Amino acid sequence: MKKISFIGVGIMGKSMVRNLMKAGFELHIYARTKAKVEDVISEGAIFHESIRECVSECDAVITIVGFPQDVEEVYFDEGNILDCASKGAYLIDMTTTSPQIAEKIYAEGTKRGFHVLDAPVTGGDTGAKAGTLSILVGGDKEDFEACMPLFEAMGTNINYQGEAGKGQHCKLANQIMIAGTLSGVCEALTYAKEQGLDLDVVMRSVSTGAAGSKQLDTFGPKIIAGDYAPGFFMKHFIKDMKLALIEANRKGLSLDVLSMVLANYEELEAEGYGELGTQALIKFYDEEHRYMEDEEEPEQAEE
Repeated sequence: MKKISFIGVGIMGKSMVRNLMKAGFELHIYARTKAKVEDVISEGAIFHESIRECVSECDAVITIVGFPQDVEEVYFDEGNILDCASKGAYLIDMTTTSPQIAEKIYAEGTKRGFHVLDAPVTGGDTGAKAGTLSILVGGDKEDFEACMPLFEAMGTNINYQGEAGKGQHCKLANQIMIAGTLSGVCEALTYAKEQGLDLDVVMRSVSTGAAGSKQLDTFGPKIIAGDYAPGFFMKHFIKDMKLALIEANRKGLSLDVLSMVLANYEELEAEGYGELGTQALIKFYDEEHRYMEDEEEPEQAEE
């Protein structure tokens, strides 16, 4: 396995492409806007003007695009991956998408002679740059094992989750955990600020105890600094939480914390914050959202 096609060269994808090239793979890339990937082209990635050209002679095709409809497009639209990839190629979707779409790609891809894996990742832009992503893989185990050199170029915590779609289910469980944890971090920092505490001191005090978490370590300093640049877009996290709720509903589960956090994020997205990072959830706790403080006291009934 030498020639790799990579579709979705964004915040995460660029670093993943770089790490694959560092590991000795020949990278063929496709992006809708060439100007946005000139940097990785200058570093050795081979650009193609169409998905057809990008995938036609590669041993493996990796995708990490934005939304489920994008996954459907790059795999199923006429002239795209399933129509044009080399027979016997490994098709690896690393987008966080619907488990049902993962199962659909697997069923159709297997029918056409491809080896199909769903392999969403977690670790954000930092993990992508460092090559330390967690990779959650669903599909046939022998295909997972065959693709291990690819996965090892991009991540360090690589686990087989089971049949097609299970990688996506594991990623959605991950996003459910993040939703609750990050919401807790934002509430705690809001509380500490309102009580007049030094937030840097609070961070040092609690990060090594039972309240410590990756979300606190990663986003606490950014929140304190007012840094809302996206390592992971709010709009994409909203998409993930919606997918998790859909799958929960299919099983008759009620995930109240997830539902509340999603509602908070959707309010922020409606206010124009969707392009910010997930840490911008702290804006939900800004004064303009504390509507209870502004409510007038109910008038006393006349005696």
